[in-house]
Amino acid sequence: MGTDNQTWVREFILLGLSSDRNTQVSLFVLFSLMYLVTVLGNFLIVLLIRLDSRLHTPMYFFLTNLSIVDVSYATSIVPQMLVHFLAEHKGIPPVSCAAQLFFSLGLGGIEFVLLAVMAYDRYVAVCDPLRYSVVMHGGLCARLAITSWVSGSVNSLMQTTITFQLPMCTNKYIDHISCEILAVVRLACVDTSSNEVAIVVSSIVLLMTPFCLVLLSYIKIISTILKIRSTEGRKKAFHTCASHLTVVVLCYGMAIFTYIQPSSSPSVLQEKLVFLFYAILTPMLNPLIYSLRNKEVKGAWQKLLGQLSGLTSKLAT
Repeated sequence: MGTDNQTWVREFILLGLSSDRNTQVSLFVLFSLMYLVTVLGNFLIVLLIRLDSRLHTPMYFFLTNLSIVDVSYATSIVPQMLVHFLAEHKGIPPVSCAAQLFFSLGLGGIEFVLLAVMAYDRYVAVCDPLRYSVVMHGGLCARLAITSWVSGSVNSLMQTTITFQLPMCTNKYIDHISCEILAVVRLACVDTSSNEVAIVVSSIVLLMTPFCLVLLSYIKIISTILKIRSTEGRKKAFHTCASHLTVVVLCYGMAIFTYIQPSSSPSVLQEKLVFLFYAILTPMLNPLIYSLRNKEVKGAWQKLLGQLSGLTSKLAT
């Protein structure tokens, strides 16, 4: 980027959700509580998996990665948003804006690929249970996790680089709650069709391709479940996948709604609300979904609480 004032702005201004002071304070309180629940819930899930040897399986290895991604994603968005709710001046330097775009876009891509990896894990567990431990060995799990992190990071680096090479002229008002890629691209004072094509290609590679793999996995899973004769067996197989399937619907649904057609995207307000849902509500709900719908996790919680209760009783006496 040059230093000419026609291609360089010293800071961007985030317009956020509302200009009303009382509304901003209310949103600050609401999103502060949601962020606290997000961090605490995901931290407890990771801690629980770490402490309970029964959860040292591929499924929970990937769930640990998902929790780390969720907390990191929310952290890349929410703290800055909370500061801006209370600040009179809602500016953000270009370097900080680029960093926020890089981390949020990268972590989002990592999550999409990770969910596809988790779908493959569920496919092997349901469709080929006798060979599960052979197929999903530690080396493969590590490579799949590394692939998720590398692919999301590389895509984000490319997208962030080409986005911030666009001349912004004197445009500095980002009509969004964060430096989201579509909102930043809209500031450019040149034709952005090539950037929009890059976003679509990126969406196909890191969003639709993993989504199709998830869809294929669940078609095979459902087909296998329907062949199980006992009702109890079908219920057990379904519960094995229920938590992951719920998370898949939330994450992919919101992302596809926002990113798959940037040239005909929804209104800016809808875009903001969907982004908020994905950035705050989904990371908060994920640990709750896995805790409430998964018998193994609930059992581990009960065991841990029982141990803590026993320890408390001993200390009290």
